[in-house]
Amino acid sequence: MLRLLVSRCARGPRARRVARPPAGLGDHCRSASHQTSDAPLNQPPNSQFVARPVGVCSMMRLPVQTSPEGLDAAFVGVPLDIGTSNRPGARFGPRRIREESVMLRTINPSTGALPFQSLMVADLGDVNVNLYNLQDSCRLIQESYQKIVAAGCVPLTLGGDHTITYPILQAMAKKHGPVGLLHVDAHMDTADKALGEKIYHGTPFRRCVDEGLLDCKRVVQIGIRGSSMTLDPCRYSRSQGFRVVLAEDCWLKSLVPLMAEVRQQMGGKPIYISFDIDGLDPAYAPGTGTPEIAGLTPSQALEIIRGCQGLNVVGCDLVEVSPPYDPFGNTALLAANLLFEMLCVLPKVRVV
Repeated sequence: MLRLLVSRCARGPRARRVARPPAGLGDHCRSASHQTSDAPLNQPPNSQFVARPVGVCSMMRLPVQTSPEGLDAAFVGVPLDIGTSNRPGARFGPRRIREESVMLRTINPSTGALPFQSLMVADLGDVNVNLYNLQDSCRLIQESYQKIVAAGCVPLTLGGDHTITYPILQAMAKKHGPVGLLHVDAHMDTADKALGEKIYHGTPFRRCVDEGLLDCKRVVQIGIRGSSMTLDPCRYSRSQGFRVVLAEDCWLKSLVPLMAEVRQQMGGKPIYISFDIDGLDPAYAPGTGTPEIAGLTPSQALEIIRGCQGLNVVGCDLVEVSPPYDPFGNTALLAANLLFEMLCVLPKVRVV
């Protein structure tokens, strides 16, 4: 019966390479060892024919592949949370996001995006981080992403705490040079150090500036809010040329006009999207380490990401999902949907 069901597994209409199918979905699909140039694109299985609980826990139940070769884009987990300053648990974020992604389908009817008819996409699994050494983890992340980027694959990252964006941007800059940044967050993450340490989830973009990884005139931070130790917490960001959009300036309004301005500012040069789930109000995303009240709404999050359509997006991440504080999985479900939206705005995705 399983073989009969999976024989109807949806495949894309355009012929290209294929990656290893998730375990449990049958053997009718060719494995990575039998990749051919005339094989179809990977497609998440259709829940009308393959039950949602069937298969290994991959993002959108996509094939799992150990190499980025032959992929246009890939989901990558970075299960690291030893850079967290408050509530831990983001190391379990990638796994929980994958679990909730079972509800996602292949087409975005709101935007007309057809990601799985445009790109070869797979799940590359997780970076094997060192949970006893944050600096070594950063090295491992950077090395892993250098290989992904060198293969021409756009990474969509499941975090993990926000520390991970620093080594990812190190890898990005090696290929693209300084990149623009769209950063959605309750916090600017531009602190210099804490407890004597210069690397943790509150410092990634300070370190990126120090190393020249960012095109500072093309950095936009949206959703910033919360109490502070100073009267001007935005001073550093603005002194570097960042545009800072406070959460108060987003209340009760559409962010479509803002994103029109952001698109003009970013131009056609490479841009990276880094989305901290605590940019959203904890009423919608309680499962995170450092929640702040009065944040963005899910609809505003969609406006931000969809507003990146047409930009030269070279990578994305969704960080700070902490499943121990997300008992019903709503935060992880929201995260999975936002990652799908990021996939839909990648440059090669066809829109009808």
